[in-house]
Amino acid sequence: MSRVAHHTAEELADLKHRAPLLRLDGVTKTFPGVKALDDVSFDVRHGEVHALLGENGAGKSTLMKVLAGVHRANSGTIHLNGEPVEVNSPLEAKARGIVLVHQELSLAPELSVAENIFLGSLPTKRFGLVSWKRLNAAATHILDRLGVKFESYDRVGDLSIANQQMVEIARALVFTPKVVVFDEPTASLTDAEKVVLFDVIAGLKKEGTGIVYISHRMDEIFTLSDRITVLRDGQTRGTLNTRDTDEDGVTRLMIGRSLDKSARKAAPEPGPVALEVKGLSCGDLFRDISFSLRRGEVVGMYGLVGAGRTEIAETIFGLRAKDGGEIRIDGAPVDISGPPDAIRHGVALAPESRKEQGLVLGMNCRDNMSLSQLDAVSRGGWLDRGAEQAIYDEYAGRLSLKAPSWRTPVRNLSGGNQQKVVLGKWLGVKPRVLIVDEPTRGIDVGSKSEIHALIRRLAAEGIAVLVISSEMPEVLAVSDRILALYHGRLAREFAAADVTEDALVQAISGL
Repeated sequence: MSRVAHHTAEELADLKHRAPLLRLDGVTKTFPGVKALDDVSFDVRHGEVHALLGENGAGKSTLMKVLAGVHRANSGTIHLNGEPVEVNSPLEAKARGIVLVHQELSLAPELSVAENIFLGSLPTKRFGLVSWKRLNAAATHILDRLGVKFESYDRVGDLSIANQQMVEIARALVFTPKVVVFDEPTASLTDAEKVVLFDVIAGLKKEGTGIVYISHRMDEIFTLSDRITVLRDGQTRGTLNTRDTDEDGVTRLMIGRSLDKSARKAAPEPGPVALEVKGLSCGDLFRDISFSLRRGEVVGMYGLVGAGRTEIAETIFGLRAKDGGEIRIDGAPVDISGPPDAIRHGVALAPESRKEQGLVLGMNCRDNMSLSQLDAVSRGGWLDRGAEQAIYDEYAGRLSLKAPSWRTPVRNLSGGNQQKVVLGKWLGVKPRVLIVDEPTRGIDVGSKSEIHALIRRLAAEGIAVLVISSEMPEVLAVSDRILALYHGRLAREFAAADVTEDALVQAISGL
């Protein structure tokens, strides 16, 4: 991973005495029944990467939406270059040089890449007609800077999520921004795309642009930032020079305690084989995959984007048709032609994208949890609300779900609690095999630790768990064994207790 140069101690001291490029003072924002921000102050200096951290629901995105004109604060002021400014809309923020790269994509899928990049400021010729030649040329110039493989005239809806995220980033480069806010910008990016993004950030920094960087990934925070500000419960808990702190110091501010990093207890001897795949293949996505998974065991699956990890999980669950190989459950070959077959055989999948694939965001917590077993909670074609409530009460308690009530829409929960609802939905069907794809993507460090402990607890209860993750620390933290994939093939298998990071990187890189 390329590293953005930190300011030296002398440069930090010099910047400290210069007026901040941007300053927010005493910002308070309330929504019905919730005080999201409580007297928050925050500043960004010229040519600085200032990381903004906090658990889900701490107020980070709300603070940046106030800055970007998406929300109006109830009180507080914004100063830009020492002058108080009003920011009443995203267009007004952009006009002042404040650009927000959203965590949630805000693109028009039916329009081209170029139209999305210059939306609201399309170049025109006589009679107000769009100059398509100038538009595509300007967009191509920005795309070349990002090193992407798609074209300016491509339809955005046809792009992958990772490429759509690159279009969001391209929007920030259209003008000469004074302040750029990156909200979880790498959540969908490949490692190669991250390198390009970090180079772009380094370039913006050299130009004197102030950068706010929001991420749950500590390695990125310590690679990129000069300072770190932590929010907790809508309040500022402290601002630290990155060079003077470490992950534990930041975590204490975020969650009010240190994470338990004591050595994991040795897993009990795993039980019989619950899942076995032999020679499993699916077109050009993956070939000849063979592995087994025992009850009471956590097996990690690790590889670069495009290695076939998610596709293997989807094939086992019946979302994709295999074109070769065999799947065995408890030693018996099974024919899985769709998710109902998988569920009947005791296989559950918590998918990579919980919001798009795992949950119905407008529905409440209870109804989401019962979705996987509607037959069991129906009587004569009518839902048995008592049976639904019993399922919710059991798994909300078992998973330590933090929700105001069962009536709360899932969209209002933090990422970690949304993931618990997904897991509760599948635990209700009493699975033999649980596949969890990217279990902590977009989840804060405290909730991540909870999810890891939960995965280990489920294994201890006898469930065979397959964890797919693009984060090496996560795979190493939860797994008993690790399967390393490279270009759709199983490169190596490791005992987690013995593997080194170097060996794992070499395996997934084909070395």
